[in-house]
Amino acid sequence: MVVPLGTAAAAFAGGATLAAYLNAKFHIRKDVSSIARMKRSERAYARAAAQGRVNPWFIFEETVQKYPDVICIWTRQGEYTFQQVHDLAIQYGHFFLSLGVKPRQLVAFYLQNRAEFLIAWLGLWSIGCSPAAINYHLAGDALVHCLKISGAKIVLVDEGEGCRARVEGVRNVCEDEQGMKLFTLDASLKGHVATFPTTASEEERKSRMDVKGDFPAILLYTSGTTGLPKGCAFTMSRLYVFGMARRGAFDEKPGRDRWYCPMPLYHGTGAMSIVIGILTGVGTAIAPRFSVRDFWRDVRDSQSTAFVYVGETVRYLLAAPPSPDGADRNHKVRFMYGNGLRSDVWEKFRQRFGVPEVVEFFSSTEGMFGLVNYDRGPYLSSCVGHHGLISRALFHNIYVPVAIDPDTGDILRDPVTGFATRMPYEIGGEILVKVPNTAAFQGYWSNPSATERKFLRDVFRKGDLYYRSGDALRRTPDGHWHFLDRLGDTFRWKSENVSTAEVAQVLGQFPGIVEANVYGVVVPNHEGRAGCAALQISPDAKRNFDFRALARHARARLPRYAVPVFLRVVEWSSHIHNNKQNKVPLRDEGVDPAKVGTKVGSQGRADRFLWLTPGEDGYVEFGKGDWDRLVEGRAKL
Repeated sequence: MVVPLGTAAAAFAGGATLAAYLNAKFHIRKDVSSIARMKRSERAYARAAAQGRVNPWFIFEETVQKYPDVICIWTRQGEYTFQQVHDLAIQYGHFFLSLGVKPRQLVAFYLQNRAEFLIAWLGLWSIGCSPAAINYHLAGDALVHCLKISGAKIVLVDEGEGCRARVEGVRNVCEDEQGMKLFTLDASLKGHVATFPTTASEEERKSRMDVKGDFPAILLYTSGTTGLPKGCAFTMSRLYVFGMARRGAFDEKPGRDRWYCPMPLYHGTGAMSIVIGILTGVGTAIAPRFSVRDFWRDVRDSQSTAFVYVGETVRYLLAAPPSPDGADRNHKVRFMYGNGLRSDVWEKFRQRFGVPEVVEFFSSTEGMFGLVNYDRGPYLSSCVGHHGLISRALFHNIYVPVAIDPDTGDILRDPVTGFATRMPYEIGGEILVKVPNTAAFQGYWSNPSATERKFLRDVFRKGDLYYRSGDALRRTPDGHWHFLDRLGDTFRWKSENVSTAEVAQVLGQFPGIVEANVYGVVVPNHEGRAGCAALQISPDAKRNFDFRALARHARARLPRYAVPVFLRVVEWSSHIHNNKQNKVPLRDEGVDPAKVGTKVGSQGRADRFLWLTPGEDGYVEFGKGDWDRLVEGRAKL
């Protein structure tokens, strides 16, 4: 039978139309591309492992050979080509060996953002070692703890006055009790490093071979907001696979693209996004710290085409007064990359500053649960990840939302079967990650007890094993992942669970509010925790801020139980070192006037408190007399 040409053409056109429709509806091409890229990366890692070349230094060497004269690192103090960075890194490798550092050892970095952080890091890889990146804000016992668990005997200390002072406070403990040697990275030390050769010795070439995949590419630390920080190895295997997978993902080209990073390099987002770029031939521009005043000037002067953000930094940029003459869009930025971008500022920022693409990812230092959202338009705006039909099927029993008791933080188990309560993706819950065995999670460095607490057994059937992410998310039917809360941030009020992230998003949409940090507080003679929002209000809005209108705004958009009972008007944001909100000291102080300023610090003593009582149409002042009424049971909420 001969099919007429017109009929065949029509059938082909119809098939193409159907394929286009299915791809648009189920995002098949995106899923296939993402999965294929990851598989290629895993195969590349397997080949490197068979050759004993999983150390990223080998990738860096190849990159240097391809792009020796391309700018690798830009700073206000100077810039370095890939070849210059390579040669300096070799010198640092010689320097570390001269101090007695052996292959497969860690060297502690107590450094601010500077070119030497990256160069010395590469230098450690050149001799088969890695850094332990210590938060340079830490002092006292927390600093000693992080240094101790790293096992490092050599510590590089930033020459900044604050860093040197904090280290001096623990020098005796580090040197006398822990046997560490501390070196200040100043002009004198850099001059000493410069005396070493720029070519590797035979010892160095041997030491960089056969590094195992589970050895840290860098040792990072958790934030430590609820206890001492825990060490997390970002392993060689993880870095290798992620680095290979990023190639081509953002259409980056060496010599054209440069990432600006004012985020701390001791934190995973800043460190890994930048070093992976360097491995792929994409240069970086770094600043000592995030500054609203300097941000766009640095971006323009460094000719950066992308920047790294974390937490509330984007909100601060948006809250700044518009620049005259359209200067807000005077830059070359193609996309922004990071996590913690709130939905209430997402499109506002993109429209004002003309940044066409947002790459929002969701992950943790431990890295067992990761999502990414490459957003080029409104369809994917405001979500932390997206799965098409294929990915949803693949991960259906891998990423599983479960119900959590907000009071205890434990998963809810059926009293008869003892198994967990699986939640619909559309509602969400804490995400558990199915793992084949405990080796799937590399664990916390030198902390087996904390590692064990991350596992759950007998979750849905006897013998199964899951990793606790500690994060609650939901996924819409079309695959959009949305962050709900960190474990412990959700609180219970009026017998209902309140999502702090949801409330903060609604409050952040009200004119004049720069930032809303939401948490639950204990109130005498009341069950659960009442909602409280620490509000930072712009100077212009503060003079005539309408708290009654804010109450109407919240009541119109939130369930009644989720409307904050208390407001705390603050002058300064409560953040941890990586620009993410810190609820812990605010939650510990609550609204008891006797405790105000005891956890947050002296700057919190002048904060203004308001409350919304039953029958009132707006927030009114809250003081000691009102607290006494609550204590005595004469006021009910």
